[in-house]
Amino acid sequence: MDIATAAAVGSSVLSFKGNMQAAKSARQVGEYNAQVAENERVLLLQRKAAEEAAIRRNSNRLQATQRVATAASGIQMSGSPLEALRDAKFNTEVDALRIQYAADVDATAKEAEAAMSRASGRAQSAAYRTAAYGSLLSGASSQSQYQQQKDMFATQQKYYERKIAE
Repeated sequence: MDIATAAAVGSSVLSFKGNMQAAKSARQVGEYNAQVAENERVLLLQRKAAEEAAIRRNSNRLQATQRVATAASGIQMSGSPLEALRDAKFNTEVDALRIQYAADVDATAKEAEAAMSRASGRAQSAAYRTAAYGSLLSGASSQSQYQQQKDMFATQQKYYERKIAE
């Protein structure tokens, strides 16, 4: 095997190995990014649950304060004081539902982000694998062309040697 053949084969093999490693890395990066998005989703849901719990605690304190103020004034818990208490409870539930809805929307966005990261990683990986196989084919093609030119040169040289010998 001459130097040019060895160089073509070596270049093709190195290019193939490099592209296959890039394919593996692209897949791993996609998976890592997906894991980050999934972790962010979990943290987001925990934060929203804590926010909802805080709203409910504050509402319970407000309702307790309203009850104490009503009792201290000697007014019975009926009519306007009862409606105010009911409104506070209703508004707390509406706020809690808004927080839950926002959490669901954000969690869904994080799930989509994770899926997109995985899909992107797979697509990049496939592109690198295709490039890897393409480099092998390109190397084989280059080697074939080189061999064909070498054979043609050898044939021409034999022809000229016969013509000179005549």
